[in-house]
Amino acid sequence: MLLREIQGPADIKKLSIRELTALAEEIREEIVKTVARHGGHLASNLGAVELTLALHYVFDCPDDKLVFDVGHQSYAHKILTGRLEGFRETLREEGGVSGFPRASESDCDAFTAGHASTAISAALGMARTRDVMGDDYHVVAVVGDGALTGGMCYEALNDAGQSQTRMIVIINDNEMSISHNVGAMSKYLTGLRQSRSYRAFKRGVRRGLERIPGVGAPMFRFVEKFRDWLKTPFVDGKFFDALGFRYIGPLDGHDLKTLIRIFRRAKEDKGPQILHVVTVKGKGYMPAESHPDAYHGVAPFLVETGEMRGEKSVSCGRVAAAELAALAENDIRICTVTAAMPSGTGMEVFGKAHPGRLYDVGIAEEHAVTMAAGMAASGMKPYVAVYSTFLQRAFDQIATDVCIGALPVTFLIDRAGLVGADGVTHQGVFDLGYLSMLPNMVVAAPRDVRDLKRLVRLSAEYDGPMAIRYPKDGEDLGANMESHKPFQIGEWEILTSGEDVMFLAVGRMVQSAMNASIELMKRGVRAGVVDARFVKPMDEQVLRQALKARLLVTAEENVLSGGLGERVLAWLAENAPGHEALTLAVPDRFVEHASMESQLRQCGLDAHGLAESVLERLRR
Repeated sequence: MLLREIQGPADIKKLSIRELTALAEEIREEIVKTVARHGGHLASNLGAVELTLALHYVFDCPDDKLVFDVGHQSYAHKILTGRLEGFRETLREEGGVSGFPRASESDCDAFTAGHASTAISAALGMARTRDVMGDDYHVVAVVGDGALTGGMCYEALNDAGQSQTRMIVIINDNEMSISHNVGAMSKYLTGLRQSRSYRAFKRGVRRGLERIPGVGAPMFRFVEKFRDWLKTPFVDGKFFDALGFRYIGPLDGHDLKTLIRIFRRAKEDKGPQILHVVTVKGKGYMPAESHPDAYHGVAPFLVETGEMRGEKSVSCGRVAAAELAALAENDIRICTVTAAMPSGTGMEVFGKAHPGRLYDVGIAEEHAVTMAAGMAASGMKPYVAVYSTFLQRAFDQIATDVCIGALPVTFLIDRAGLVGADGVTHQGVFDLGYLSMLPNMVVAAPRDVRDLKRLVRLSAEYDGPMAIRYPKDGEDLGANMESHKPFQIGEWEILTSGEDVMFLAVGRMVQSAMNASIELMKRGVRAGVVDARFVKPMDEQVLRQALKARLLVTAEENVLSGGLGERVLAWLAENAPGHEALTLAVPDRFVEHASMESQLRQCGLDAHGLAESVLERLRR
């Protein structure tokens, strides 16, 4: 196996094109086997293997800077930069190789990534630093075509183009982000790929040269050698030209010989360049190639069939979408907005029921929120479905465009709390804090899928901004799923009473608190639990009842700052000064990738950790 001989990028420079092609297949096989065992991002990584090989063959990493957007296509890069064994054995495992580029993991990872549309800005910053310092290295940003649906890319392209800073932007065009791409830029790139003028030109040249006896065939091979440079005048790359970039492409992203030749020539250019590379998402593994959206991010699976392993759980996003779809049958105002994630958020369920009322705006969270505000201002009832970590990007729009006008926009916040193997860039542990600080905003978190449905129903009746946050998966309650008892805004629920300790828990922490209370009672501590499902507003009546316990303990899968714990402490300071309280939350640090169970344990938020923290406080 060639892969065994690759200890770093320098080793692949010794290989022939034939050997590189064989190495590409070995890398694909390694990616499939490893992701099948550990889970991870599969289809996008399989499509970027030849592209990554060509980059490392031509450029000199880590001296040259390779900046990957998001990092969904960085697995081959990790394998080629001395991390094969770590990748194979520890990908996304605690203490192991991250599923995304991490500057702290390798000096070949030029920039830590996890969110889309950041690479061009980061690369431009590195290129300008190089120029100021008088250095002479190359900076390459590898950007998926899906990232071009995000506005930050155009801010960076506009800046780099007008300054004519020397850098290379590679558009890895596989026609998808997580789901199929949407918008005008997607159509523009499709037009570039399918340019009839270029195809007609190429066919005409071939026919003409083949008619020349003896020299025609060699001449055509000569033209083919430079076809990707000749193609530019015949393909409309004027959009990128107008931004100040030289456009080259489209290039076959699986043709190593061509990629290497074009990359070498790109190194000689002194201005900003766009290299448009077309790849096949999921290439080489038929289940992923046939269904790239389903195999974008996957749990462990069986290589032979592609079937996912382990127990299937209930998707909270799909539960929310189904409930919303039912409500929309009788309310034409209800619509959903998502940022390139109709499948990830489960909103495809709503879209199938009401195809004209699901709006996928691409990777543009800020736009999604303000567009929803515009819809709400003109009579609609929009629901913005987005992952917690990505909603952070739209904080200003939530504050200014939604909350100031108290507009009836509801945020369905998926992947809230700790997220396990995706790690530091994806932990959804800040939303309770930054949403609760905003005037007019109601913030809620259900403890299970049954209560999620009740909150969705409540939101349909509420005429103001509301956020409902929930994890990826919920408890399957089977026949007990339905509950018709309606909630009131700000209503908490006393589940069990305790004279010594009363847990005020929110979201998934309710179950942890219930288990902790059982453990405490076995050790002689009388502990009760309140489901504090509304972080804002809080239920002051229940809070006053909870004061009968000696110690109040808040438990939340969120940072302490701005969350439930701080809000309870502020209330106590005003209404019950001196009452004992303990706040348990995610520590003030970024939580590294590990299993969900391990992350909860590290943060002291599993049942045993909650119980031990309470016992330690009681001992003091």
